[in-house]
Amino acid sequence: MGKDPLFIAAFCATLAGILFFAWGGKSKARDNADFSLGGRRAGSWSVAGAITGTLVGGASTVGTAQLAFLYGLSAWWFTLGAGLACLFLGIFLAVPLRNSNVETIPQFISRYYGERARVAASLFSALGMFIQIVAQLLACGALLAVLFDLSLLWSASISALLVIFFTLGGGMKSAGSTGLIKMFLIYLTMVAAGILALQQAGGLSRLAEPFPDFPWFSLFGYGVQEGISDLLSMIVGVVSTQTYLQAIFSASGQKTARSGAFVSALIIPPLGLLGVLVGLYMRQTSPDLNSALTLPTFISQNFPTLFAGIAFAALLIAAVGTASGLALGVSTTLKVDVLQRWFSRWSESLAFFRTLTTVVVAGAFVLLLFNLGSAIMDWSFLSMGLRGATICFPLLFAVFFRQGISRRAGVLSIFLAPATVVVAGVLQVQFISPLYLGLGTSFLLLLGGFVQQRFSRH
Repeated sequence: MGKDPLFIAAFCATLAGILFFAWGGKSKARDNADFSLGGRRAGSWSVAGAITGTLVGGASTVGTAQLAFLYGLSAWWFTLGAGLACLFLGIFLAVPLRNSNVETIPQFISRYYGERARVAASLFSALGMFIQIVAQLLACGALLAVLFDLSLLWSASISALLVIFFTLGGGMKSAGSTGLIKMFLIYLTMVAAGILALQQAGGLSRLAEPFPDFPWFSLFGYGVQEGISDLLSMIVGVVSTQTYLQAIFSASGQKTARSGAFVSALIIPPLGLLGVLVGLYMRQTSPDLNSALTLPTFISQNFPTLFAGIAFAALLIAAVGTASGLALGVSTTLKVDVLQRWFSRWSESLAFFRTLTTVVVAGAFVLLLFNLGSAIMDWSFLSMGLRGATICFPLLFAVFFRQGISRRAGVLSIFLAPATVVVAGVLQVQFISPLYLGLGTSFLLLLGGFVQQRFSRH
């Protein structure tokens, strides 16, 4: 199908259309404020578009269908967890973060822990996001390689160029509108796939017939501990990543920021259920299939050629959009928290911002060249560990316990917790995830500092 002229035309036209929205008209960034925060004029739907445009990637679609093929309903944890993470963001964090009028998470953290904490938090969190860009480039490259029979080198190169083009057009100003368009296309694809899977199977009861209730229709089909771990990982990931919180910072006000998070919480989880339907159908009809090809194979076999071109473009855009949002998060963090003090003369120019963003993506691509055969999830786990251990608890303590936190404990946490993740990764610790080692170190240090502050006051 990848060489069918109609498929190629639909695929390319869809990509070109999204690129036009990223670069054209009102979406085009005209200065730094537009590029990083959209001028702080984003409405609820734009905030939701910016969040979902990055949060909904290949894992929400291709990855969910793959896990459903292997385990059933427990594949829903990723999108369900993403929705609950956005709900947590809307209830507890959206208002204080938007009211802070900052541009980055380390900037917010520095108000409570000082400038040393700001620089360290910026470098570690930027490194975590940077590593995740490598994972997304691998995912994009794999999709293009399968579709068009390209080498992974060529497909990864094309993916890097797409990420640069999608990011540089409007930055955060276009992230909301392009994110909503992307979500529309993803929903169109997944709703069509879910309905077709049900029709082909003969209805929900016939689809479920061959599978025992446990483990196939339990959220804990692959383990209670694993399910809870996935949920906690999603909450930590959303709370700890500049890209998602940058959407909150870009909102026109606190009500808009909260509403945008709630809209995201509402629209993300159903995507996972649609992916589960596809995974179960393919498990029933093609049990020997390579699980990673579950959704692509279903689309190839069941979608009309024109619609298949649009659908595959939507899947590619999902991964590209995630990488694009991460690249914007890295460049914003580095510019505001690290480079501005040394390059103050140039850092306020839009050209500097765009150049920095290009360098970030190019750097991820160079790192990818030396690791073309590496596993996507290995990069993702390291990324999550660095971001979560660095940002999560220092941010939560700053929001909920601002009067009693210890600056010294905060600085130690931001230096030592990610270092624990790195050491655990190098030593290949197996008995516990490096993310939880880092989170545990961070929490104990901050809690110790909080208790010490309370006793010193008495």
